[in-house]
Amino acid sequence: MVRKTVDDISKQLAYLSQKDWLYGYNSQKFYQLYQSYCQKFIAADNPRLTILLAEGNPLKFLAIFLAAVSAKSCLFLANPDWKTNEWEQVFSLMQPDYIFGENIKVFNYNFPPVNPLTNSLMIPTGGTSGKIRFAIHNWLTLTASVKGFSEYFQVKQVNSFCLLPLYHVSGLMQFLRSFLTGGNFAVIPYHKIKQERINNLNLQDYFISLVPSQLQFFLENDPQWLANFKTVFLGGSPAWPSLLEKAREYNISLSPTYGMTETASQIVTLKPEYFRRGNNSSGQLLPHAQIKINPDNQKIIIEAKSLFLGYYPHLNQASYFETDDLGYFDESGYLYIIGRDSQKIITGGENVYPLEVETAIRHTNLVKDVVVLGLPDSRWGQVIVAFYVPVNSQIDQTIIQSQIKDKLVNYKLPKHWIKLPEIPKSPQGKINQTTLIKLAETFFDTESNPRR
Repeated sequence: MVRKTVDDISKQLAYLSQKDWLYGYNSQKFYQLYQSYCQKFIAADNPRLTILLAEGNPLKFLAIFLAAVSAKSCLFLANPDWKTNEWEQVFSLMQPDYIFGENIKVFNYNFPPVNPLTNSLMIPTGGTSGKIRFAIHNWLTLTASVKGFSEYFQVKQVNSFCLLPLYHVSGLMQFLRSFLTGGNFAVIPYHKIKQERINNLNLQDYFISLVPSQLQFFLENDPQWLANFKTVFLGGSPAWPSLLEKAREYNISLSPTYGMTETASQIVTLKPEYFRRGNNSSGQLLPHAQIKINPDNQKIIIEAKSLFLGYYPHLNQASYFETDDLGYFDESGYLYIIGRDSQKIITGGENVYPLEVETAIRHTNLVKDVVVLGLPDSRWGQVIVAFYVPVNSQIDQTIIQSQIKDKLVNYKLPKHWIKLPEIPKSPQGKINQTTLIKLAETFFDTESNPRR
């Protein structure tokens, strides 16, 4: 049963404290920790209580999260690893009464404070731009997401195995699915699982969520372990065809998804049985969401019970959200993502989608990873740049070029190639485009002014 109201949180935790639902943690101690934070927030006697949560300890994070929601506060979730630039952006938006976390650089601004949005929670979303925004959600939008998930997969209890950050919607919703349905929850840092797998759980009863780079790691290092899971969700960024094919070879119960912070995670999901049959779409709609495709530009337009309320501090006026994503439905109602409109490259008047170029490069099996961007160019408008991680030190751009020149029309071939030891990404697998652009600028400066 998915409990809907904030007032049910204490009842649900009291019930769960009687069972061993938190892997590696004492359920009763967790309940007591939650109660202690509840008392703290009640004692504050502040109807506009604002809380900044950047706690690195998962147990404390979740206890504070539930207590803050119970207190109907204005709650901001934050990445504990943010640096000065990010914290400056955060404190330009809010003035917290409580700050939880270590090494947080506090900035004090002398500006008229924004009235806190009580009974709301702000989830960070930086996309690929590097500029932090907070998507406004509340308990209703989050529980709507869980309810839609439970109905789509026809499960009463959801057991979640979480490797993703709890401050991000990708990790948070895994917790809420388990908490709200009375399931079990395991949260383990990804770097620990990379070193040593956990085998003392009935993994066939658990859902796990991965980003493509994590799926790639497990397929290369321990596919048998991953094959134990009931369902392996895949999201965060587009997966390439060869990665999906490899997952099929190892009989992984893969379930590609489409969703975002703004929709409180997945609103479109492909069930594993259809993935195994060769379906490479993002899947079909979950019952709490609707999607329309803009006929003028193929942009995806979303209406959903889990849809965010706006970017803090501004509330949306519209009931729908036009994304930057381009896609289409086939005749059976399966959604296919073409790419992002803002990432479309216009070079010499021709449209190029990075995903197509990246896929061609990956098909050579000469790269571990690749990202294609369009950067400003005085002659072409934009020029195609490929950032690549070769499979070994002997591989260079000429070898890759020779293998893709017959696969792509000339204007789709990268004009510049930048070799990297790894592609800079966030913990959710999002490409850090800001860093890549800076690397490209340095590369171009060196090219035009070679050092003597």
